[in-house]
Order: sequence, then C-alpha cells, then structure tokens
Amino acid sequence: MLIPLLQQATRCRVRPWDGLASPKTLREFQRTFADEAACAHYLAACRWPDGFRCPRCGHDRAYVLTSARRWQCAAPGRRYQTSLTSGTVLHRSKTPLTTWFWAAYLMTTDKRGVSALLLQRQLDVSYKTAWLLLHKLRRAMVAPERKKLRGVVEMDETWVGGLQTGLRGSRQLRGRKAALLIVAVERRGTATGRARMDVIPDFTQKTMTAFACANIEPGTTIITDKMTGFNGLTAAGYVHQPAKQGKIIEDSDHVVPLADRAMGNMKQWLLGTFHGVSREQLQVYLDEFVFRHNRRGNPQAAFQTLLGLGTGRAPAPLSIVRGASDLPQFPIRP
Repeated sequence: MLIPLLQQATRCRVRPWDGLASPKTLREFQRTFADEAACAHYLAACRWPDGFRCPRCGHDRAYVLTSARRWQCAAPGRRYQTSLTSGTVLHRSKTPLTTWFWAAYLMTTDKRGVSALLLQRQLDVSYKTAWLLLHKLRRAMVAPERKKLRGVVEMDETWVGGLQTGLRGSRQLRGRKAALLIVAVERRGTATGRARMDVIPDFTQKTMTAFACANIEPGTTIITDKMTGFNGLTAAGYVHQPAKQGKIIEDSDHVVPLADRAMGNMKQWLLGTFHGVSREQLQVYLDEFVFRHNRRGNPQAAFQTLLGLGTGRAPAPLSIVRGASDLPQFPIRP
C-alpha cells in the first residue's frame, strides 16, 4: 500500500524534536506512540529533519510503504526505495518500532536505568532481544558534535572492579585486574554540571592530557589533586590548579568533591542496577551514565535526543555487539 508523504513537514528547518510531541507522562507517551505508524513518522522526522531527499537522485517527494518501513521516491520514472531504519542502530531489526520506543523511554526516564532482565519482563521479549536493544541504544548516546566542558572543571581518576583480597588503595591496581577510568565534571557553584567519563589505559601525563584536550575547552580552569599524571595540563593550555585535600573548597575533605560524587554515583549505579558489567562493554555503560546525568533535568528531552542520535549511527549487529568489537579499547573522543 502506498501513502503519499505530506509535504508540509518536509521543508522544516528545525531539529526533528522541536516540532514533535514531547510526552511528559507515561500515559501521554502511550497515546503519542500508540502504534507503528506513529513511531515511523517520528523516526522519519529524526532521520530527515530538513525534509526527505532521495539518497540516489535527491528528489524531495516520496511515498510511504507502510508495511515495509520503506519510502519510495516519487520522481517520475524512478522507484528507488529507502529503508527507514537502514544505516541506523535499528538497521535490519525485526523488532517492532513500538518496542524500540518503549525501551528508549524506559532507559532514559528512569534515573536508575534499566537492566536487560527488567526490560525483558516489562516488554515481554526474550532476554537476548532486551540485551541487544539496550546495547544498541547505548551506542547511540554520544553526540559527535557535543560541546566540550568549560568554566571550572574538576578532574579525577578512579578504577572499577578487580578487587583483590588483602590489598588497599592504589595497590588494587597490581596486575591491572581493575579497569582504569578518568572523569571530568563542570563545577556550577556547588552544583554539578556536565560530565565526561572514559576508560583509559594508564594514569600517565600523556593519557590525562589527551583526555583533557578531547573533552575540555582550552583555557578552562581544571582542578585536580597532586597526582603527577595531571602535570601536563598547564603546557596543554589549561589553568591547572592542583591542590592538597581541603585546599580548594572550604569545609570540604576533598579537592574534587563533585567529581568524587559523580564517580561514587556511577559505581553504585553499576552495582545496583546491573550487579557488575564486563570490562569490554564498560565504556558504553559509562556513556549511558553520562548521557542520563547530563540530561537529568529533562528526561523527556533525553528520550527525544536518543531517538534522534540513533538515526545517525552505524548499524550494530549482534555479532559485533556481543564481543564489543565495535568499541575502541581506550576511546578518548572529542
């Protein structure tokens, strides 16, 4: 069945979610995305925010093949078809769009996140399907054009997992059973602003400086402890303020209390929601934590952003996701 695509939406020059519904409650979400057609319309607006353009001939009119999630070019003499989900994290997925939307909504609006086991029960799907849905969505949570941190930023390092009996503090790093992490958090008065977290190979100056350059605007004031790994920040163009405990913020026992809080919340979240994660997949869990943290004031916008970002992501089939072969070992990204 062919349904002509209405032209009034195709010339819009705004982001796709600017003109679309922003459900604020669960009941409103149910009404807005009640069926496959509603979800497909939203996904199309996310994929072509400036209006449909045939990827082959550039024509701006199309027909919707409702039964196949495809758009057919309406140019005279041409019948090129474009899949709505091709080249996205939904590529070749046979899972209903309504299930994808529910997964994205539950994942972004609950500050605790959602495990595959819980999603399996909530959506009545197999554990394999629930696990793959969540991991594909996690891979769509980093915006390529995201702005760097600025102002006053706290930076600190930590590690996750690999606890070895009888060892305390940094001695836990013997044998590198733990995963090393670095975190940067904007300071907005006494409140926390945006955050960044990455898995790193070591705590050397080269690694710390590379993370700062990829995630923090030059000229920003960076507050750290006196770990030697941070000593290259000044030469990299930052105003580096290393300090001993209690010297930066009055009445505080920590040099970087906001970074410490973010790291503590992240570790509690990993343990409480997932009871631990694999080292290979750890980075996408950090991306999920940062994504939700940076949008905690408006979780509905987080849902809309995630669906928009998902349309610009490369396909991630199970064979790749399972072994995390699509994830760089140490993903310090801009």
